[in-house]
Amino acid sequence: MVQKISNYIKEVQIELHKAQWPWSNEEHGIKRFRELWSSSLIVIIAMLLVGGYISFFDFIAINIIGFLTRS
Repeated sequence: MVQKISNYIKEVQIELHKAQWPWSNEEHGIKRFRELWSSSLIVIIAMLLVGGYISFFDFIAINIIGFLTRS
């Protein structure tokens, strides 16, 4: 069992070395992940904007339906 896990980890490392990463090997530290951080920030901002947009129209719809259905 331990041998299978060891082989799996070695094979994963070999495949990860074959992968083409979006940064060069000369970059170190946070500079390496600049593209990842900027892309993640764009996704988070987009999620907040879409969430706000949906919440706003949900709030408006609830109030309009509540006003129309009051007896």
